[in-house]
Amino acid sequence: MNAIASVTLEVADLPAADRFYTASGLGAHVRLRASDAPSTGFRGFTLSLTVSQPADVRQITDAAVAAGATVLKPASKSFWGYGGVFRAPDGTIWKVATSAKKDTGPATGRVDQFVLLLGAADVAETRAFYVAHGLTVGKSFGRKYVEFTAGDSPVKLALYGRRALAKDAGVPVDGDGSHRIVLGGVGTGAFTDPDGFAWEAAPVSATA
Repeated sequence: MNAIASVTLEVADLPAADRFYTASGLGAHVRLRASDAPSTGFRGFTLSLTVSQPADVRQITDAAVAAGATVLKPASKSFWGYGGVFRAPDGTIWKVATSAKKDTGPATGRVDQFVLLLGAADVAETRAFYVAHGLTVGKSFGRKYVEFTAGDSPVKLALYGRRALAKDAGVPVDGDGSHRIVLGGVGTGAFTDPDGFAWEAAPVSATA
């Protein structure tokens, strides 16, 4: 396994989730699957969209809110750029951000990068696990943050300390039950990582 081919969100209300992800435009990045597995609080991951300018952050966030998302952190400037965080009706937390602080034109709707951030209890341990499963480290900041190279994958995988990730998302760190996400890997069978995130062999259509 050396890449993520698909990200599947497990949702309690599949028709409602399908309506939201279609209306918001976020459905281009994820698959949906019905699940009644119990899940409370922070699920230990966020999905992050990197865009080119603040106008695109606002466009994506506004579309998601209009479709039913709840703002966790309003889009605003910071020392690193511009971004915001919202929670989809199914409970998935999304972050949209750019390193630019000023617009250079109208919103394009283009997403430059799709990143899955997993909250790890021990970043170094989980990093070693994924390296053993064929991923290559692209960036690493000790036990705080690890980013793997994406290659041809539409999704970049990164690890962050669970508590730090919850703080970045603007939610309490406490959570229990299902993560409500399944990752499809290229050239792999089913397995579970040290933090309980489940992987399965990617659907054939996801690797085409």
